[in-house]
Amino acid sequence: MSSTAPWDQLAWQPSSDQLQQFNQLQELLRDWNSKVNLTRLVEGEDYWISQIFDSLWPLQPWLSTGEPLKVIDVGTGGGFPGLAIAIALPQAQLTLVDSVGRKVQAVQAMAEALGLAERVQLRCERAEKTGRDPHCRSQFQLGVARAVAAAPVVAEYLVPLLSADGTALLYRGQWSDEDQRQLQRAAAQLNSSTETIQVQELPAERGLRHVIPLRPKGACPKQYPRAVGVPAKLPLA
Repeated sequence: MSSTAPWDQLAWQPSSDQLQQFNQLQELLRDWNSKVNLTRLVEGEDYWISQIFDSLWPLQPWLSTGEPLKVIDVGTGGGFPGLAIAIALPQAQLTLVDSVGRKVQAVQAMAEALGLAERVQLRCERAEKTGRDPHCRSQFQLGVARAVAAAPVVAEYLVPLLSADGTALLYRGQWSDEDQRQLQRAAAQLNSSTETIQVQELPAERGLRHVIPLRPKGACPKQYPRAVGVPAKLPLA
């Protein structure tokens, strides 16, 4: 375990088993990257800060509660933030969604190797399909998406998946007033609202990050998410 993992800034410390899993995940990423292009953020601070810390810092309210959350990660790619969350929240059930079959197979294999198979489900499909599946719609207390699409598009993916008391976390890099206005317009159409933006300067000068929480105000209108491809082509904002 590298000293570059700034656990103190999370106000949370992984157990020895969790730390072993984080280290094992790094080894698994190295191995799978030789077969499938999952991520370039595998070594040193790229992994510990730009992957692990950046996945977990928005979850500080949940890290120490032990709450048995149902979490969905849309556009998981190489398994982030989903696998990091699965390790950090041992009581949580996670669903990881991606439309790229080879990535889904790799992340499934990594989840199994980490001993997470009972708590981590993979779905190889577009997010619009997930949002219309009755087994997923309105089922999750926490929805996350990192580096997936423009914020109004991500909102349309995530909000239909949230339970009445759920929260969507939109991971973003830079964030402007115009970004906020567009997201608020999209959120209103989804019968949801934005909450206080969280801002974090990553350690080791790894850049500024923003997370924008969304909460439902009631049931998401049935027409959302729209058909596959439409949210990206015609964002709600």
